[in-house]
Amino acid sequence: MDAWEERKKALENKYFHDLEQELIERIRLKTHEKLVRQYCRNRCPKCADPIEPIEFRGVPMDRCGGCGGVWLGPNDLRLLAEKDHRTWFDRWFKEKAIEIKE
Repeated sequence: MDAWEERKKALENKYFHDLEQELIERIRLKTHEKLVRQYCRNRCPKCADPIEPIEFRGVPMDRCGGCGGVWLGPNDLRLLAEKDHRTWFDRWFKEKAIEIKE
């Protein structure tokens, strides 16, 4: 085999190796996400204490009795903002922005 053919084969092997590594990483991440969901069910992701369902202004969420964390679903923050966007929501974000600048 000449040098060009060897190089061509090496590049082809590298391409397939990189492709396989990417697929393995995707599978690993999906498996990790499934395990987290399975083992964290009804548990706080921060401290692992049991979480209890609560409702705030008609929006369901979960609260941890241990660390006091509040866990929102994917659309819950948007729902809260739509309900009362000119009071607590604006105030909270403005206070956070001031804290970050200081």
